[in-house]
This record gives sequence, C-alpha cells and structure tokens, in this order.
Amino acid sequence: DILVDGKLCDCDIVVDCKVGDPIPLEVKLTNWSKHSVGPFALTVTPYQDYQNGVHNYELQDAITFVGSNTFYINSVKPTKDSVYFGALLFLYTGDFYLNIKFHEDNSSRELPLSWFCLPSVHIRAMEPM
Repeated sequence: DILVDGKLCDCDIVVDCKVGDPIPLEVKLTNWSKHSVGPFALTVTPYQDYQNGVHNYELQDAITFVGSNTFYINSVKPTKDSVYFGALLFLYTGDFYLNIKFHEDNSSRELPLSWFCLPSVHIRAMEPM
C-alpha cells in the first residue's frame, strides 16, 4: 500500500497537496511468501507526464525529499508487514507522479511479484489558500 498525506493511493485517485507543505509518504510492504526477502532498496522518483509519451524526471527544482528518496531494507519476514516513511516537499504547482523501483541484492531471494504492481501515485500540488 502507498499512502500520501494519509490518503491511500489507488490507480484512479489524485492526492491534492499544498506547495510548501511537507507531504508524508508511507510505503507498506506485506510479504505473503513463505520466505524472508531482502536485502533490497526501494527508490521513489518523482516525474511529470506530458501525456505524449514524454516523462520529465529533471525535477530537482520543483520537488525535494525530506530525508532520502531511497529506503534500505534488510529483510521482510514471511506474512509480515514492513512500513517505510518519508516526506515530499513541492516547490511549484503542477501534476506529478511517483515511480517506485526496487533494487534487489543478487544474493537475496526474489521479491514478491505483487510489489512490482504498486499503484500509480498521482499528486497535484496547488497554491496554498
């Protein structure tokens, strides 16, 4: 599950936030397999989708992370949850998306396939009222 500003993100949900306010980001992973998985890293990369097949990942002047955009995970035990917290700070208005990628250590067990099907996260940063 992915929560932005406390709201569960699903494929059709747009999360509205205010420019200049830190927005909490929570990623919850559940390991339904019979084996522990890890170590691995989880990286969150924001981008803009221009709806013509072009994605802009050069957003260092528009979005910053409070802390790191990469979470390092030693392991997730079978049938257990692991939750990771971060925060985003939007500096400009616009529609943004989050791309979440896993980076697996070659010696670790395979990550659950469901983790590669995380919902698309759409965030609309607006001017404060």
